[in-house]
Amino acid sequence: MSYLLALDQGTTSSRAIIFDEHGKVYATAQRETQIKTPHSGWVEQDAMEIWTTQIAVVQQAIASARLLAKDIKALGVTNQRETTVVWDKRTGRPLAPAIIWQDRRAADWCNQLIQNNFSDKIHKKTGLRIDPYFSAGKLVWLLENIQGLRELAEQGHAAFGTIDSWLIWNLTQGTEHVIESSNASRTMLMDLKSQQWDAELLELFNIPLSILPKIIQSDRYIANTATGLLGAEIPICGVLGDQQSALFGQSCFEVGTAKNTYGTGCFMLFNTGDQIQFSKNQLLTTLAWNCQNQTQYALEGSVFMAGAIVQWLRDGLGIIKNSAEVESLASQVSSTDGVVLVPAFTGLGAPHWDSEARALLCGMSRGTNKSHIARAALESIAFQVSDVLTAMQSDIAQPLKELRVDGGASQNNTLMQFQADILNVPVLRPKLLESTAWGAAAMAGLKIGVFNDLSEISQSWQLERAFEPNMNDDQRQHHLALWNDALNRTKSH
Repeated sequence: MSYLLALDQGTTSSRAIIFDEHGKVYATAQRETQIKTPHSGWVEQDAMEIWTTQIAVVQQAIASARLLAKDIKALGVTNQRETTVVWDKRTGRPLAPAIIWQDRRAADWCNQLIQNNFSDKIHKKTGLRIDPYFSAGKLVWLLENIQGLRELAEQGHAAFGTIDSWLIWNLTQGTEHVIESSNASRTMLMDLKSQQWDAELLELFNIPLSILPKIIQSDRYIANTATGLLGAEIPICGVLGDQQSALFGQSCFEVGTAKNTYGTGCFMLFNTGDQIQFSKNQLLTTLAWNCQNQTQYALEGSVFMAGAIVQWLRDGLGIIKNSAEVESLASQVSSTDGVVLVPAFTGLGAPHWDSEARALLCGMSRGTNKSHIARAALESIAFQVSDVLTAMQSDIAQPLKELRVDGGASQNNTLMQFQADILNVPVLRPKLLESTAWGAAAMAGLKIGVFNDLSEISQSWQLERAFEPNMNDDQRQHHLALWNDALNRTKSH
């Protein structure tokens, strides 16, 4: 039996999962990481805590699997994207807190670029919209606000990286300063066509090239883990940003296949093959992966509030005691009776991109109770996903045949059925919900020879349940009309 180890470094925890070659979970370990919000719109983590929790769970997973490090064929890495770390190359110590993807401190810098009409140029080069979400603004802020950082960068002593870069630097004890291409495509600094750092953007943003890591392929053999770290040296050879890793882990290898991950937010990725498709509907164009010397691209739409809405019902309104209760509460009524929730608590993501929009609960009558609100909350997740898919469909010629789903809220049958109904496509839930970690493990397995090709990885994908649409078109249009009416009332204009 061949074993593969995935490091899954997320926003709220570091995890390690050991899989066998069939995609079966053999052992898992997880530790929470602390998030700090020192000012409004600022979101930070301690980069050393990210590393120490990650290496601790790796050791824990190997021990609980009753394996030795030498039994593990290869190690893959998947990570929260856009999060920005800077460190001293000489000591390996972070020079500032890690700035998390949700952080908005670069908003003024972004607005300045938009006012100076750089939106089109940046979109054409990087596939991204100008937004504080991406790493470039975070790095510029650090260079301008962390004392001595720019001087260190110009002397060649400072390193920048996303979380994959930071973990690999530590796993190899400072011998490798690299960034994998799907992560690099989220920095707003990489040219999507050439997959190299864009000299014109670096000059425009005043970022010294010496601080940047080397861009590498997703399936490249990088190095072995450093001697003495794990008891044996394990080859590091599969790296992907978390959403791209979920697309790979769901075996969405064909053009026109798509997955949606229901986590804190929702991320839908649609495989567009080797073609770079620029969105006319405010979606992002991103590199999906490059392996076996072929590059795949994807269109991506992100919804800011999904599982976070259920947390709000629990913590903000107190109408449920734990998140699992939302489904039974929502199924006490057969419809919302006209109640609509637009969860724009932190603005609206794709395809609306309205950071000033605010949440709205409307359509209530004297008969409205908490079951209607719970159902409206679940439906709001499906409506937001529907908006993203509608935008994707108008960007691309191929219609979506099915949607593969993963993430915590994909376990909710009421939500998945409504999602299928409102999209009018089958929603497929696999047996293995660890798609993100499996994507990185499978990529590592492909490189090390556990798998010969993508079709062997596809065999690990097994259906747990298919949700078929069973709503007629009149009902669907009625639901969408109520949603769109509420959505328009939410927007900042």
